[in-house]
Amino acid sequence: MASTTLAPARARSSEGPVGLELIGLEKRYGDVTAVQDVTLSVQPGEFLTLLGPSGSGKTTTLNMVAGFETPTAGRILLGDLDITRLATHKRGLGMVFQSYALFPHLTVLENVIYPLQRSGGSAAEKRQRATEALEAVSLGHLAGRKPVQLSGGQQQRVALARAFVSNPPILLMDEPLSALDKSLRTQMQEEIRRLHQELGTTVLFVTHDQEEALALSDRIVIMRDGGIAQLGTPTEIYGLPNSRFTAQFLGAANFLDATVARDSSGGVVELRVAGGIAATARTEHVLSQGAQVQVMLRPEDCVVATGATAPGNQFSAVFDEIIFLGDRLRCTGSFVDGSPCQIWLSHRDAPLVRVQEPVALCWDPQRSVVVPAEG
Repeated sequence: MASTTLAPARARSSEGPVGLELIGLEKRYGDVTAVQDVTLSVQPGEFLTLLGPSGSGKTTTLNMVAGFETPTAGRILLGDLDITRLATHKRGLGMVFQSYALFPHLTVLENVIYPLQRSGGSAAEKRQRATEALEAVSLGHLAGRKPVQLSGGQQQRVALARAFVSNPPILLMDEPLSALDKSLRTQMQEEIRRLHQELGTTVLFVTHDQEEALALSDRIVIMRDGGIAQLGTPTEIYGLPNSRFTAQFLGAANFLDATVARDSSGGVVELRVAGGIAATARTEHVLSQGAQVQVMLRPEDCVVATGATAPGNQFSAVFDEIIFLGDRLRCTGSFVDGSPCQIWLSHRDAPLVRVQEPVALCWDPQRSVVVPAEG
């Protein structure tokens, strides 16, 4: 996609991007608590994603920031300004939603100009700003069309242009790509990432799509039951999840029950898994000998153990199904203790595996991670 390079937000605004702080944020509906004690800081210019299953509180949190919902408790600070009780239209936030929310009777250009109606400047200046915003999303040539004449991806790009044309301090995005097919989603992710890099706008993004969160975010908040389950960079959360829930929600994962073989204050811990097999894995927890834990194994970190394989954790498995997916083999079956396993192997390992035949699988201990045992 051709695009117009925009000046960074810091050069386009005297104030530049601002940060957002949520302090003890809570939302209750009668006896139901939708959000509980959410405290986090979004840094100026950061792209932070709220990721979680339906009902985890991510959209309710975003709606409180937008002003669509009033917090039961807690505070919301936009820079130095407390906006907890401020009306939505006075917050000056940019917003992009799944439904696009374009005015069908207005042209594309008129839709993008709309947020500027209450701002200063002449009509010509507003038209110029809207035209630049459309060029930034490669839609300048469609300025005169109506929304109904555009594809879903084009309508979403118009919504993006309209959201950032007024140079908002923060851009809120709630599942903006969920209505698009996979190909369009990928294109729009690239577009959003490019615009964020060029504009430097602070973004609070909501999604339930793990790949989308990994592709776009500087940091990710994993939400569960209205609270924060884990907060960190994509690399931190994916590589060292703090629970089985987080490990499963951000990526595919295998789990083996294990017993701590020796006290550990963190780092690499010695374990015993099914059949008395010795193993080592990374942990950030203080663990006592005899503690029951689980070892998380990412499916892409596995190789078939051979005589030439570097030393590492080895676990026996039997595959019930081996499926060719083009870039990898997806092998599903069970470990020696009966736990289900899903393994992604490279094509070079294809001659080494057969359905219903035991195979030794090898994981680097640094890629084997301890998480607390869950009942």
